Amino acid sequence: MKNFLFLMLPFLILATKVNGQEDIKKDLGAAKRALAAFTLDQANNKLKLGEAKDAIDRVMATSTGLSTGAAWQLKGEIYNEIASQIIQVRQVGFGSIDDLPKADNPSADAYSAFVKAYEMALKGVEKKDALKGLQLCQNNLSNLGIYAYEEQKYAAAYECFNDVLGAHDLLKKNGEASSLDAEADYLNQVYITGLAAMNSSKKAEAKVLFGKLFDIKYDKGVVYEALYQLYAEEDIEKAYSFLVEGRKLFPQDVSILFGLINHNLKTGKLDLLLTDLKEAIAKEPENVTLYSVMGNVYDQLYQKMLEANDKAKASEYFDQALAYYSDAIKKDPNFVDAIYSIGALYYNRAALLTKEMNALQDDYSKEGMKKYEDLKAKIYAEFNLALPFFQRAEAINPNDVNTLIALKEIYARENQLEMSQEFKKRLETVQDGGKNATSYFKN
Repeated sequence: MKNFLFLMLPFLILATKVNGQEDIKKDLGAAKRALAAFTLDQANNKLKLGEAKDAIDRVMATSTGLSTGAAWQLKGEIYNEIASQIIQVRQVGFGSIDDLPKADNPSADAYSAFVKAYEMALKGVEKKDALKGLQLCQNNLSNLGIYAYEEQKYAAAYECFNDVLGAHDLLKKNGEASSLDAEADYLNQVYITGLAAMNSSKKAEAKVLFGKLFDIKYDKGVVYEALYQLYAEEDIEKAYSFLVEGRKLFPQDVSILFGLINHNLKTGKLDLLLTDLKEAIAKEPENVTLYSVMGNVYDQLYQKMLEANDKAKASEYFDQALAYYSDAIKKDPNFVDAIYSIGALYYNRAALLTKEMNALQDDYSKEGMKKYEDLKAKIYAEFNLALPFFQRAEAINPNDVNTLIALKEIYARENQLEMSQEFKKRLETVQDGGKNATSYFKN
């Protein structure tokens, strides 16, 4: 009896293995038939596509399925059809995506399956079928990538866009037609793939893609600005060189100009900033932010001249800063950055005068006391000029810390202690992580 049992054991194992293979063949057949039925009559056989997906998923869950080129080919065809149906629903509005089989990124899955089928192909006809599948899925990859990008699903968009390029490379290697055969189409695909890579934090991939475009002097300014952003943290001078080259090639491109402005802001190159900003304002005269930034540059120059004790130049730059901030408000009466900045101009000038006044506290001479009182009057005059702008800024944004500090201090200096306390409480609310539900002043 023991020998009998021993002899039976291999037979049982063999029978289990044969049954598993039979199940795979059965599922493969079911997947083919269901896909064929759906393709023949999509309107009346909608459920067949789901049956096809379920059957091929069962096959691909086995080691035999994963090692069979025909299974990969069939998976590619089924998933590519799911992608086609999603695009049809979105473009034509016929049917519902909820009625389709669920797949996170079916066009990318189809691409991967066709590549595997190609790699496993033993016969020329099998390679041809895989390449034909890649041709069919290129447009689906492109469309679903665009949808994902529009929905800000940048990682999925990158996967789709990059697969379009991968399909192109494999097709051209085999002398087959590709949807990217026109150079303009290919370069545009590299461009949008770079954008998706950058937006999904794939910096290394984005560098390679935009680097290709930089090498051929591609005519979109975003490429040069993107390369600046990609290299800025590791090598600011190399990053800057991309903007400089872009500026030479495309002097009218506004995005490169703005990139230079941002770089010069970051590095404090104020003289260069003035030139670039004046040009930017000439190109976009209604861009209120440019006027505010220009005011800020003159504000910084004003402070530098004060430090250098060049009062004449400081006064000139103060007036320029005030003029540009005022221009910003004329274009947008609620542009809070410029409103606050005017208040800060006057407030900071009052603070400087306060230092001068404090230095005279121990001078009890007639001249000293007169100078003290004159400065005190000027200080109150500057605070009075600043106050309405801080009030306007608070009416627009009741939770800005700097605005609340300024209001608290001005009212304290003017001995309006109740108002100073009010803004002290509001300031503490924000500093403690809360929000002031309403502004104190009305806009």
